[in-house]
Amino acid sequence: MEKTILVTPRGYAKYGQEERKRLEELGYTMDINDTGKPVPRDVFVAKAKKATGIIIGVDELDAELIRECENLKAVVKFGIGVDNIDLPTCEEKGVKVGRCVGTNSNAVAELTVGMMFAAARDLVGNAMEVKNGGWSKPTGFELMGKTVGILGFGNIGKHVARMAHGIGMKVMAYDVFDIPEYILEQYGAVKADQETIFEQCDFITVHVPLLDSTRDMISTEQFKKMKKTAVVINAARGGIINEHAIYEALKNQEIRAVASDVFTSEPPMACGELWVEELLKMDNFILTAHIASRSQEAEMNTVTESTNQMIKLLAE
Repeated sequence: MEKTILVTPRGYAKYGQEERKRLEELGYTMDINDTGKPVPRDVFVAKAKKATGIIIGVDELDAELIRECENLKAVVKFGIGVDNIDLPTCEEKGVKVGRCVGTNSNAVAELTVGMMFAAARDLVGNAMEVKNGGWSKPTGFELMGKTVGILGFGNIGKHVARMAHGIGMKVMAYDVFDIPEYILEQYGAVKADQETIFEQCDFITVHVPLLDSTRDMISTEQFKKMKKTAVVINAARGGIINEHAIYEALKNQEIRAVASDVFTSEPPMACGELWVEELLKMDNFILTAHIASRSQEAEMNTVTESTNQMIKLLAE
């Protein structure tokens, strides 16, 4: 019977020709999404049911679909977050799951720091105003000397700390796991609890997975504890920061700005909520289209690692 590897992320088609050959040489037929567009749900479902392995992006691999994938042996996330994969059902069905840890960490961290600069100096709003014929000159503030609180001190959080420390910022770090002192020293950071970060930091950035325990990690209560000049950044997952609470906090001028690369419903306008439309129009809300991991270097790293993971899992 034909053994097929289904690959849905668009970056694989662009950067993965050499890696494709590696899998083909092992006897696998490659079904790679080369359309330049997301795979329609019905197409993904039909192809997944026949696949031996899936290298998956944001497509939903829910319990019902997994149970219908009789040939499926392994799934590899083209990235880190596996919230779109039903892990308990994979375990139940003996489907092995891999992730590409660290391959896009620097890319996400660079976008995070870029958002810090953008929010501090109103780069997005001012650039748009100039494009529309305006020429106002807002006065922002510098990052040097400010304090950044990093919620989640894994690979991405550490990269953010390295960059922030280089800028001359003070760095506070929080993680559910203990952070060894030598790691804190290496990145010029001090350990802090969530409350301290919410109350004292000028910038707060989240780098945690979306779990039941992290959903609405920042919401109305947390925004009310922050400085009125605070800037909050989410380049992790939609839902970690409650978006309606963002809307209320910005509308009530409880914080300075929010910059996000993610939204619970992507694209956000599809949900049809009036408050979302109003949020997107706010000058102090920046939203990008889930592009934090999309650098050429990160794509190439992830192509290689996803292939390595798939070969390893199918060989076990």
